[in-house]
Amino acid sequence: MKKLKVFIVDDHDMFREGVKVLLNKSKVIEIVGEAENGQEYLDKVDKYSPDVTLMDINMPVMDGIEATRKRMAIDPDSKILTLSMFGDEEYYFKMIQAGVKGFVLKSSGIAELENAITEVAKGEIYFSAELVKQIITNIKTDKAKIESAKDKDLLSNREVEVLKLIAAGLSNDEIANKLNISVATVKSHRANLLKKTNCNNTASLVIYAIRNKLFVVE
Repeated sequence: MKKLKVFIVDDHDMFREGVKVLLNKSKVIEIVGEAENGQEYLDKVDKYSPDVTLMDINMPVMDGIEATRKRMAIDPDSKILTLSMFGDEEYYFKMIQAGVKGFVLKSSGIAELENAITEVAKGEIYFSAELVKQIITNIKTDKAKIESAKDKDLLSNREVEVLKLIAAGLSNDEIANKLNISVATVKSHRANLLKKTNCNNTASLVIYAIRNKLFVVE
């Protein structure tokens, strides 16, 4: 079976080495490249064409937010997974807006990290449950905040149903089957949800659903 190619971006040598040792033992993942800051990542990434990039947030020269934003502008299909620590909550919304596909704690075990990489590689999003709870509690209010109590009143009952299933991780096909509607209709609802909630990607829709109590993290 072809292994998933992963690129690591982190300014701590020991952390990168530890992740490489662990993931290179995996039967489904191989580390193909690494960088110690966002600029080095941008300079190298096309050479390696990774399936998933593990991106740190705080780094010298160029941080993970800017690196993600610039990469997504070049290749919107890039799959970037944020490596996070408790205390990084103030940056989560910026990373979501930049285009990351999820967050995983640096202290996570190898099984969770492997699962997160696999899910993101499939086109899904991944949030550590612990981190989602931190996001709900700690993201500060600002002009760009994605949810507003009055926004919920703008959503139709069907849109709320679709949003809940998106937050639960279901694909367009799975949502269509569950609600007995066409995939085209699901895509239309998704587009309307993005517009009405002022979200720009699936990750921000999930946070919107959680913060508006439309989806509960177990």
